[in-house]
Amino acid sequence: MTKTSTCHNTRFFALLLLVMLAAPFYVSAQTATDAQKLITDTVAKAPPKPRSYLPPPPQQKRFGRAAFELLGAEVVPQLFDRFVLKEDFAKTSFKTFGHNLNPNSWTWDSDLFVTNQFAHPYHGSLYFSAFRTNGYSFWQSTPAAFAGSYLWETFGEKDPPSPNDFINTSFGGIVLGEMTYRFANKIINNRQRGFKRQVNEVVGLLINPMNGLNRIIDGKWGKVYGNPTDRDSTRLTAEFDLGIRKFGAKVGAVTNYGQFGWFGRARLMYGNRYKDYRVPFSNIYANVEFGNDDSSGVNSVNVYGSLAGWEIRSNKDLQHLAILSANYDYISNEAFFYGGQSVKMNIFSQYDVSSRVKFTTSVNGGPVLIAAIPNHGVFRGRAYDYTMGGSWGGGAGLNLMDKFTVGVDYRGAWLLTVNGNQSHYVLHAVTGEVRYQFTKALSVATEPGYLNLRSTYKDADDVTRIYPYLRLSARYSVDLYR
Repeated sequence: MTKTSTCHNTRFFALLLLVMLAAPFYVSAQTATDAQKLITDTVAKAPPKPRSYLPPPPQQKRFGRAAFELLGAEVVPQLFDRFVLKEDFAKTSFKTFGHNLNPNSWTWDSDLFVTNQFAHPYHGSLYFSAFRTNGYSFWQSTPAAFAGSYLWETFGEKDPPSPNDFINTSFGGIVLGEMTYRFANKIINNRQRGFKRQVNEVVGLLINPMNGLNRIIDGKWGKVYGNPTDRDSTRLTAEFDLGIRKFGAKVGAVTNYGQFGWFGRARLMYGNRYKDYRVPFSNIYANVEFGNDDSSGVNSVNVYGSLAGWEIRSNKDLQHLAILSANYDYISNEAFFYGGQSVKMNIFSQYDVSSRVKFTTSVNGGPVLIAAIPNHGVFRGRAYDYTMGGSWGGGAGLNLMDKFTVGVDYRGAWLLTVNGNQSHYVLHAVTGEVRYQFTKALSVATEPGYLNLRSTYKDADDVTRIYPYLRLSARYSVDLYR
């Protein structure tokens, strides 16, 4: 998928969102990957014993509507790009269809980083959600992301299909789609009335447009119905940070120490890993960071979602748990950028040393399905190489008297270039956090860390980059929905 800018992606997503946002007022006048962070969030609380999962009442499966909405997510942006923005890549024909249907036509593209690593996964979440919001389960909805991605690559544009787009759109779409589906439904209380209910409906629609659209079609928007027990009882908590941060960079003998600038961050934690861990995405961690950066408004999006879990050993003082997770990472700041999608096996352990001292550890590892990582120079107009490989990591956390928390997290990866300059990369990242809690809701935190990237090239000198960083922030923690 070749484009000269990402503005058209923003425009067609904004147009699709605007149409959906206006619909309720027209239709009715009523309107991890940071796994260690999850450990420190629950370190002060004894985890509940696992219980059997009680699924919600079965929903009616509406295949026709789901297929129609998936095609709408294909056709609306395609027509907008072609006839409004007049993009060359959208000028498809039967000739381009025939060419793209040939398996030999597939080739890696050179789109901008934000297009491939963020816009495509978001678009894929619409395909997934078309079926997820029409009565299909998580696993039943996953083929929709792959089908939608293939249809777009083949018929949505005249450029040859690309494997990087197919993986990013499909896997990333599944992760973002299930996360937004659960968050959107969590914040809407069907027993609620008034202005707050309408605000929650709008917020839910913005989080997952397909879910909001189907609530409008079904007449659920703003309507009071159901029983209190029908609502998702999973706990949803949040942490909001506001502070200053500093990124540095060192390549060879050149060092740029950067300067402090403001940043904001929102972290959402859905569920408890020791509860209903066998159900896909019953435990979710999502992180979004932004600030006064010269690279992009959104600097980081990280999503961890559990796929399956197994209890290893548990008693009143000790918890061991294995969880298979799907992970999506998007990082783009003035010093460094990285986009990756992976599957990991995580081993979490919690030790209750005493009533006032809790200690946690984690180890993880698994394949990196695809990752975009900055190269040394440019490959065919692209400032990054596409890689695949493996990742590993671990961490530890200590909580004293529910007041003082210290933690450290390490992540490493070995990545082999599959499209780009002939090379391989070794990545090491260490992040620390020291936090003091004044009250249950208010705390201050400092987070030092650094990232080390070693690039080994076949036809050029090796390059080692070091990226130190520091964050200082005030934090507000809240239970959003119980």
